[in-house]
Amino acid sequence: MKVVAGNWKMHMGPDEASAFFSRFTPDALGDSVRVVVFPPAVSLRTARAAAPKGVEIGVQNIHPEPSGAFTGETSAEMARSAGASLVLVGHSERRHVFGETDEETAGKVRAGLRAGLIPVVCVGETLDQRRAGKLETVLRRQVEAVRAPLGDAPSFMIAYEPVWAIGTGETATPEDAAEAHALVREALGDLGGAPILYGGSVKPGNAGELMASPGVDGVLVGGASLDPESFLRIAEAA
Repeated sequence: MKVVAGNWKMHMGPDEASAFFSRFTPDALGDSVRVVVFPPAVSLRTARAAAPKGVEIGVQNIHPEPSGAFTGETSAEMARSAGASLVLVGHSERRHVFGETDEETAGKVRAGLRAGLIPVVCVGETLDQRRAGKLETVLRRQVEAVRAPLGDAPSFMIAYEPVWAIGTGETATPEDAAEAHALVREALGDLGGAPILYGGSVKPGNAGELMASPGVDGVLVGGASLDPESFLRIAEAA
């Protein structure tokens, strides 16, 4: 089964989330595709209530601690209570905009698992790292940082995001995606049965080709997931 996940980032307040799901009608997909949406934390409860049956809701980020004096943060337990069943961890924007380290990413994986959330761990290289021939080194380091907590996970996913292809209009070729996914699978070792998604300027026009690539088990969609018709077309391509 392919996975089609949408990351709304800092878009879609509660009213917009409700309106989105009034137009998103994946009934014809049946059980052939696993659809996940990651709304902003303020829209979690609304999204959970409005989402069609079978659509899973995740949270975009969590704090490693279950509670405390961390103004502006959301704990895994809070996200679970608001309706999330999955959590994005280590997204490239968390790493490169907010300075999240591999150690912090691992801590968030542990926190999500404690609360019963399914981690979707994001990994990927920058353009400079790719040009320097460090693709394998970067992916192996990022995967190995979370291998220990993931070893106790009943289920998890990995999302490969070439950072140079996020929000730039650039997209890795199917061959690029297949190569990176094979490296991630190798780094996972005995944990390698988990789904690996591709994320980076996924659109209705390229989703089918990307998902047909060897080792690509689905997609993590950014901007194209904000339009219900566009997102549905990507799910149909799966």
